[in-house]
Amino acid sequence: MQALSVAQLIPVLQTAIGPTILISGVGLLLLTMTNRLARTIDRTRAAARELPDTSAPDHAMHAGQLQVLWRRARLIRLSIALASLSALFAALLIIVLFVTALLQLENVWLICTLFIICLICLIGSLFVFIHDINLALAALKFEVSGKDVRGD
Repeated sequence: MQALSVAQLIPVLQTAIGPTILISGVGLLLLTMTNRLARTIDRTRAAARELPDTSAPDHAMHAGQLQVLWRRARLIRLSIALASLSALFAALLIIVLFVTALLQLENVWLICTLFIICLICLIGSLFVFIHDINLALAALKFEVSGKDVRGD
């Protein structure tokens, strides 16, 4: 096996820039999602503190809010997990790109599979995140009008 020259390494570096930028973008999404999770947790704690002090009609409303907040927290957690997996697979892709270049291997299927899994996780994360946003709007409607929240 011959050593890899700098001229041969430059295309690998150029190829690795795409997944690196993807990791950066996912990091910003994770920052947003963790902030939403923190706000949801804070709101849940505040609603839970108010629950014992409420009268019977208000108790049902607060219990409904807690259920929606719990559901939202679980959705955001899933979204964060999928985004984190996306970043993990992008990092693995970068490593595989360099290892295959150094060892002069042709492993197109592994590279394509890692990239596809990375994007599927990212797409899944964004779908769940959008679902959380819709549920947050439904919860707002619940608070304003007192109607049933279904998240549809």
